[in-house]
Amino acid sequence: MKKLIVSILMVAAVCGVRAQDKALMGSYESRLQQLFDQVQNAPTDNERYLANEQAVELLGQALEEEDSHKWTWHFSNYVSVLRSPDKVFTIFTWPVVRDNGEYECFGYVQAKGVDEDDDDVWRAYVLHDMSDEIINREESVLDADHWLGSVYQELIQTQHDGKTYYTLLGWNGCSMLTQRKVIEPITIHPRTGKPQFGQALFRRDKNRRRIVLEYTKEAMVYLGYEQQLSISKENVRVKKDGHMVSQQVTHETKEQMIIFDEIEPQVAGMEGLFQYYVPSGREMAYVFVNGRWDLREEAQGRLTDKKLNKEFKPIEKKKPAYQIEN
Repeated sequence: MKKLIVSILMVAAVCGVRAQDKALMGSYESRLQQLFDQVQNAPTDNERYLANEQAVELLGQALEEEDSHKWTWHFSNYVSVLRSPDKVFTIFTWPVVRDNGEYECFGYVQAKGVDEDDDDVWRAYVLHDMSDEIINREESVLDADHWLGSVYQELIQTQHDGKTYYTLLGWNGCSMLTQRKVIEPITIHPRTGKPQFGQALFRRDKNRRRIVLEYTKEAMVYLGYEQQLSISKENVRVKKDGHMVSQQVTHETKEQMIIFDEIEPQVAGMEGLFQYYVPSGREMAYVFVNGRWDLREEAQGRLTDKKLNKEFKPIEKKKPAYQIEN
């Protein structure tokens, strides 16, 4: 009987701790949501940035709580929270919109590392948007203190030869003239949990650490990860009328891919002036092959799969993980 009583007390104690943790984390979430609402809706820059400063500090405190990495956060769609499928890290991102139409992004990465005894330990790193100071945006390897700010909409986890790769798809409103989308590889240091942004994963251009698409504010550019068709062409030798001739053969392949609209200047001579960039009308894609993102220049998200004799679901313009209200 004594053993039974002790067991019941132990179970009650554990449940009590869990209930207490749930109440604590729920309190953090509620207070943070109030602050994020102010970040979005406060009428002046000063008020929005004051609320944001408080939100950054409070979220940092929450992420220091024991087992906070297990908490499932529920914020408005103004704040993006993405957790890697293997639960190695969670990334939080959101924007502050200034009165002049410029954006500044903020965030945290909470990631698993190890301590001196090789036990799992969770650490949080605040992200500092240094977009204006980063010159070689597509070639630079960045860290939490030097970050090309984005609100991330998707987190892709891939594997090759026993190694795991993570790729983020993000957006930034930038300024009154342009907006930006980015394909951003991210790595997590296995001991410290520190995030590193940018990795040479793009097969045809080894200098690229990320893909940056910047274009006019008025345009709509799609970027998403889904199953669609890609087209490849091959020159083969075939026999025709008794002679060997060269013939081009087209292959259509259904694959999981990062598909996006190619962008280009509206008129010649505007190269590098991104406020004049618009979709070209052609779809491009990256397919993960043997540890690298391989460019497919003729992705066709709206083609018919003739082999299956059915039409693919057309690309849907996904709602972002944030929402800016005027």
